[in-house]
Amino acid sequence: MQVTVRYFAAFREAAGRETETVETRACTPRVLFDECRSRYAELQAWESSLVAINDEMARWDSEIGEGDEVLFFPPVAGG
Repeated sequence: MQVTVRYFAAFREAAGRETETVETRACTPRVLFDECRSRYAELQAWESSLVAINDEMARWDSEIGEGDEVLFFPPVAGG
């Protein structure tokens, strides 16, 4: 299936792009992010990051489907 991936902040810098359409068999954002990490080695681990599907915050084990837009947000430091 095809999904659109949007990277934010440090993820955008690591991937060298803000958005891309990918062909995937991933059924969850976790698996999709791991696929993206295999293409962009500088992407950090997803465990401390946030994800959204179609502009709604989601869990890493949520289901994704054909045509979805998956947004990856790196951890944000506060202070």
